[in-house]
Amino acid sequence: MRVDSASEARIREQTTERLEKAMGSFGTAALASMEQHLPWFRRMPADQRSWIGLVAQAGIAAFVEYFKTGEQTRPAIAGEVFGTAPRELLRAIKLRHTIDMVRVIIDVVENRLAELAAPGGEAQLREAILRYTRDVAFGAAQVYAQAAETRAAWDARLEALVVNAVMRGEVDDGMHSWAAALGWTSKPVTVIAGHTPPDEEPEVTIDQMQLAARRARVDVLAGVQGDRVIVIVGGAEDPMAAARPIAAKCGPGPVVVGPSVADLYDSTIAARAAMAGLRAAAAWPDAPRPVNAHDLLPERALDGDDAARAYLVDEVYHPMLAAGAPLLDTLTTYLEQGSSLEATARLLFVHPNTVRYRLRRVTELTGLAPADGRNAFTLRIALALGRFAARPARG
Repeated sequence: MRVDSASEARIREQTTERLEKAMGSFGTAALASMEQHLPWFRRMPADQRSWIGLVAQAGIAAFVEYFKTGEQTRPAIAGEVFGTAPRELLRAIKLRHTIDMVRVIIDVVENRLAELAAPGGEAQLREAILRYTRDVAFGAAQVYAQAAETRAAWDARLEALVVNAVMRGEVDDGMHSWAAALGWTSKPVTVIAGHTPPDEEPEVTIDQMQLAARRARVDVLAGVQGDRVIVIVGGAEDPMAAARPIAAKCGPGPVVVGPSVADLYDSTIAARAAMAGLRAAAAWPDAPRPVNAHDLLPERALDGDDAARAYLVDEVYHPMLAAGAPLLDTLTTYLEQGSSLEATARLLFVHPNTVRYRLRRVTELTGLAPADGRNAFTLRIALALGRFAARPARG
């Protein structure tokens, strides 16, 4: 038999009165049921369980109001249900936990359906519960999506602040707090510098770097500055191996890997070397990609990088100078004679084996083999810079 609208309205009104009278006991019953059926709820601290109780009570009150108004409006889930809890609760409770919680609350109501519904109103109340449950599920998903979006935007801002601080050399406790907020604990650290892909949004570039880092099983903080992309890499046992998938996501041009340093406090050293290498790489068109900033020492020195000049003088020239003048004379002559052992030996009036011995000694002291063309170029620059440094000051 079809029930007319007046009868439906009367039944809804009577059911609403019953729901309002029973509403106070729903929260307690819901918490008891969650304690019994949800293991994750039992493991939560007391303060969070208390907040969940308030959320449950708010959800029940919102349902009663929803039913009372004839289900004409979709419930404002964010404000009416989740608005009672602090924002931190969204971090503690996952979306699937929220859905579990809704199911338990609805089960509590459904188990008392015969008692709560006015005579003839069981179907009406059951349908309202189903519709409300659906709306709560969709509303919860929206709340969590918005929270995730907000966190992502905030994390991106923090990430940019950390990268900018490293580039400016402002590596202090404040910067470490930002990195800690992003969950950064990785050591050792290096910095990779390259160019952004053409016509690509900065957000897309950073996402690509993050994806490449996950595949390489390292942690990264990335930032875009103009047409350059800066990537701080943590936890890489082999920085060059970690840099290859990241380099594949960079735009055309060189990709330079700075030296490995102990932690973020020293990351400015790696950043400066990587950026100096990126600027100087134009002088070595055939450089590998990625290329170690150390391999660009001669180009960096010619481009005015003080750190590269100091390294070539202190770590290359001075050890040879300390080994004695014959070593420097032999190397200079060998380089000037086009790397010819025989020509060098004739000009110095020594046996070719003596030249060989002295050149091996150069390699032992500097790590650079004079017979290698690239190493020979680096040694030439180191000799010139060392002699500049040794010239007497003029008034």
